[in-house]
Amino acid sequence: MTQVIPGENEGIESTLRRFKREVSKAGIFPDMRKHRHFETPLEKQKRKALAKHKQRKKKFRY
Repeated sequence: MTQVIPGENEGIESTLRRFKREVSKAGIFPDMRKHRHFETPLEKQKRKALAKHKQRKKKFRY
């Protein structure tokens, strides 16, 4: 759980910016996107195959 305590004379904008930075460091956004909705086994298989294909394509680029 990410927690940011605002400083005494710190504005809400800088506190929010600090919070966003901490959340991105913790890796919460990718995890949140992954668990956003239910994924059927077929969808999961297709997603993994597409990721594997992209990785291979990227690996063999010159």
